[in-house]
Formats: sequence, structure tokens, C-alpha cells
Amino acid sequence: MSDADNKYRLDKTAFAAMSFEESDNHYGHWKNKSYSERLDVAFFLIHQSYGTTNKTPIDKTVFSQRKNK
Repeated sequence: MSDADNKYRLDKTAFAAMSFEESDNHYGHWKNKSYSERLDVAFFLIHQSYGTTNKTPIDKTVFSQRKNK
């Protein structure tokens, strides 16, 4: 397991039954977090959704560079 996996482990005891309106109201939770904490979580979620890690190489052949005339 990587450090990120240990840092963001799922706490299964934190869940509770609630309505859709209550569960949709998560703005207050993230409002209390600092900008860097929110950015760390977003970075982690992007890696989880694309199946990448910090060491995944970037395919630089997809992009090209040209000079504007």
C-alpha cells in the first residue's frame, strides 16, 4: 500500500443512514478544509478514477507544439 492509500483509508464506522437531502449537503464539510487539503483530496480522487500513481509516466507523444505565425 502506498502512503496515499494509508492517508485516505475508508472509515466504515463513519457512515449513518440519512435522507438524500442530508447526504447531498456536503458543502459545509469541505468549507472547513484548507485549500491544500481540498487539492490533496482532488488529486487523490483523480488518481483513483484513472488508475494512475505519482510515478505513472506521461505519454508526451499525444501533444504537439507549433509556433504561431
